[in-house]
Amino acid sequence: MEEIISVGKILNFHGIQGVAKIGYSNADVIKNLKKVYLLKNAAGERVPFSVTSVNFHKNFALIKFKEINSIDELLPYKGLFVFIEKNQAKDALDEDEFLVEDLIGLNAFDNNDDLIGVIFDVKTSNGNDILCIKPVDEDREILIPFAKEIVPIVDIKKKKVVIKPIEGLL
Repeated sequence: MEEIISVGKILNFHGIQGVAKIGYSNADVIKNLKKVYLLKNAAGERVPFSVTSVNFHKNFALIKFKEINSIDELLPYKGLFVFIEKNQAKDALDEDEFLVEDLIGLNAFDNNDDLIGVIFDVKTSNGNDILCIKPVDEDREILIPFAKEIVPIVDIKKKKVVIKPIEGLL
């Protein structure tokens, strides 16, 4: 079964036709949606939905699903995350873009190409995402703001990031 990733969350309805108001993080992925999945129960049963339209209003996506035609039909899905196949998300990215989850497992180096450690998690915050790095042979974690000024190089193919050393961070 194809791996799926979350691209948004159904926050509410918009209008009476069952249009879903969705919070999202990547407009390029959202605007090209054709097929999505909602996880129906704790077992993670995938329910496929066909997207008939995507519009943007303020900071939300308004998505109409072919299978949902009223508020009552949408309400059971309120609060659920919207998933797509991982390959579908990758197809929407530009050459210099990547999925946040692709950072996990990459080696982090400083400007001198010395290994700092391995990225084991990426935490999302209101400002920047935070890279969580497990240093080599140390029992601690280093938290690095994921900003271009601090992390100027991300090379998914070479499985490495370069972190500009800033006093107090490393």
